[in-house]
Amino acid sequence: QPQLVESGGGLVQPGGSLRLSCAASGFTLKTYAIGWFRQAPGKEREGVSCIDRNGGSVNYLDSVKGRFTSSRDNAKNTVYLQMNSLKPEDTADYLCAATYSCSNIGPSEYYGVPYWGKGTLVTVSS
Repeated sequence: QPQLVESGGGLVQPGGSLRLSCAASGFTLKTYAIGWFRQAPGKEREGVSCIDRNGGSVNYLDSVKGRFTSSRDNAKNTVYLQMNSLKPEDTADYLCAATYSCSNIGPSEYYGVPYWGKGTLVTVSS
């Protein structure tokens, strides 16, 4: 059964870093672009980044550009989100998702996303 599992979330102080992982099982990750989303309490889900199938192109939400970096290791069936210079407003549940194309994911809308992870919580607080 296709599955995505996120890990690496936790509590970090403002200015700190975390690296999230998204591990796939039950399907071949390299056949999909992978998006990272986040959802804070009481807010809509937003697209944070999307990396294409071979990792050659990555899109980012404006508010995380220069701070977040997505990468992938298709041999390990895993995608990563390196988050630096974290801010309290980055606090959210972070989910990864498999999509057919990064053109399917925007900051506030998405479609054609057949597989979702359950999320990992990131809390940025002093």
